[in-house]
Amino acid sequence: TYLPHFISTMVMCGLILIFLSPSSGLFANLFHLFGRDFPNVMASASAFKHVYVWTDVWQNVGWDSIIYLAALSSIDPTYYEAATMDGATVLQKIRFIDLPLILPTAMTLMILRVGGLLSIGFEKAFLLQNVQNIMASEIISTYVYKIGLQSMQYSLSTAIGLFNTIVNVAILLFINKIGKKMTGTGLF
Repeated sequence: TYLPHFISTMVMCGLILIFLSPSSGLFANLFHLFGRDFPNVMASASAFKHVYVWTDVWQNVGWDSIIYLAALSSIDPTYYEAATMDGATVLQKIRFIDLPLILPTAMTLMILRVGGLLSIGFEKAFLLQNVQNIMASEIISTYVYKIGLQSMQYSLSTAIGLFNTIVNVAILLFINKIGKKMTGTGLF
């Protein structure tokens, strides 16, 4: 389902904490059915990265699937008919028709994702952060927040934020250039 894409970050983090609660969470209850104890995943710095990435995948896979299905449905059926007449297998149709024709859509989605790469989820990282996982959950955005607002070093936090933006723009321009060469599709 694509519903998680429209849920606010605050609600998403609340759901994650409820699901992964070691005492009363959904997964803890499933583990208890089999006589096992569920580990405190949110207290593990090594598990935080997995929780962060896989919940982000869960949050965006439905929406991205809709975009890809729309791109696939816009492919002219005569391509498939011609391929069938030429004796193409299903895998050959996927390789020579589907993939090349949805590549511009995939490149556009990649450019949009890379555009926010270094400014990812302050809210999510901050809301899921605790003393036990701080080594893995500290990202540039949370560090800038702590330096700027908690330590009151405004100029340093501004410089870090500006540098982050410059690097993000450079990465975006690089990916856009690659996308333009590969597919002819880019932001500009």
